[in-house]
Amino acid sequence: MNENVENLVLEHLRIIRADMSSMKEDMGGMRAEILIIRQHMAGLLGSQTLHDVEIAGLKVRLDRLEKRLELAD
Repeated sequence: MNENVENLVLEHLRIIRADMSSMKEDMGGMRAEILIIRQHMAGLLGSQTLHDVEIAGLKVRLDRLEKRLELAD
């Protein structure tokens, strides 16, 4: 009886070890995906900043045009 219990415990431990190994592989994949998402978000933020600068420059130019044409208040 005691031997059966030990075998049962060992069997459960092997199953748990296999599950943990699978989870470890999955976590590695998720870490890589998160890194890719972070890099993509950083690129989008840089692109948004560039657009903001370009829009600000266009606004300055539009303000000058309005003043020259006496359309501004």
